[in-house]
Amino acid sequence: MALSIHSKSPGFSVKVLELSNSTNKEQSWISRSFFGDRFPNEILPIESYRVKDGSLFYSDYGVKDNSLENEVNLNQIEGGTVDTAIYQKTYWLGTDKYGRDMLSRMLIGLRISFSVGFISVFISLLLGMFLGSISGYYGGKIDSAVMWLINVTWSIPTLLLVIAITLALGKGFWQVFIAVGLTMWVEVARVVRGQVMSVKTSQFVTAARALGFKNQRIILKHILPNVLAPVIVISAANFAAAILIESGLSFLGIGAQPPTPSWGAMIKDHYSYIILGKAYLAIIPGLGIMSLVMAFMLMGNALRDALDVKA
Repeated sequence: MALSIHSKSPGFSVKVLELSNSTNKEQSWISRSFFGDRFPNEILPIESYRVKDGSLFYSDYGVKDNSLENEVNLNQIEGGTVDTAIYQKTYWLGTDKYGRDMLSRMLIGLRISFSVGFISVFISLLLGMFLGSISGYYGGKIDSAVMWLINVTWSIPTLLLVIAITLALGKGFWQVFIAVGLTMWVEVARVVRGQVMSVKTSQFVTAARALGFKNQRIILKHILPNVLAPVIVISAANFAAAILIESGLSFLGIGAQPPTPSWGAMIKDHYSYIILGKAYLAIIPGLGIMSLVMAFMLMGNALRDALDVKA
């Protein structure tokens, strides 16, 4: 955060001073890859600077009065030299109302959207394929019970169900994954159930039963591999739907919590700026959501055409 450069337009450039963080920086590679650097150096926008007697004197961005200079010991600077600590920094997508880099927050928000998509789709596939396969294969009372559960779940609006699950589990990052995944299994289960019901009458299933294979092996080894094509197409569409749901939850304030950047939360923080001459603060994350969702919808349509046997 650098409030002195808040709400700057895309392409804004400023001279910055990078101060070394004295905190112990031991962090694993996995942690840095998934959660970023937990001990970043401090970056200060400056107007001017000078070096005298082993100290660096600088003026904050926008301050013209030399009597308001700040002093920093050169030992606090990475490498102890001014040449590497002071440089020109460009904010390609501008800064938000707190002076944070919009491009960096967009990239981290993209990571969250991908995480929600992958994990929630994985949860929905586990539940949907399990319930759909046993419902379609065994039929009878099991099929009736599963279909009753599907109909009840489907009768509840998706967003309201996600909100209810999120409030029950608490606000947070991982709770969103579980909540979205638990509401997206219904369509997967219905498609898998229909496919299993049509495949289980095939000759290779009859031959497997004649060889004495157990039902679990028939389902896992023989039936499910032959019904994956429509499931893959649904997964691509569910991925896009999960991104939209997560953005909606973050916009309502019950998704990923600050300071974790989320595209929905970024729109929530800046939608009022649309009428204040800074519309790009809300438009940029909105375009990110639209582009990512459209990409997965187009991928789903391409997979449907590629995996269509009739085509």
